[in-house]
Amino acid sequence: MPVATLLEHAQQALLLSIAVVLPVLVVAAVVGLVVAAFQAASQVQDPTLAHLPRLLAVVAALVVMGPWMGAQIGAFAQRVLVAAAAR
Repeated sequence: MPVATLLEHAQQALLLSIAVVLPVLVVAAVVGLVVAAFQAASQVQDPTLAHLPRLLAVVAALVVMGPWMGAQIGAFAQRVLVAAAAR
C-alpha cells in the first residue's frame, strides 16, 4: 500500500475515534457539571455523589450508543480491508 493511502487511513481512523468517543464524553461532562452544581447548591461534599451518577450516565450512553459505535468502527474496518485487498 502506498504511504499516502496509509496516512489517509490513519487520519480517518483518528477522526473516527474522536467521533465515536465524543458523545460519551459529552454525556460525562454534562452529568459532571450538573452534579457539581447540585453539590455547590446543597453543600453536600460526598465523593460518591460525584462519581456514581457520572458512571451510570456513561454506562447508559454506552448502552444506547454502542450499536452505532460498533457499526461505525465495523464500516471503517471493512473499507480499509477492501482497500487493502484491492491493491
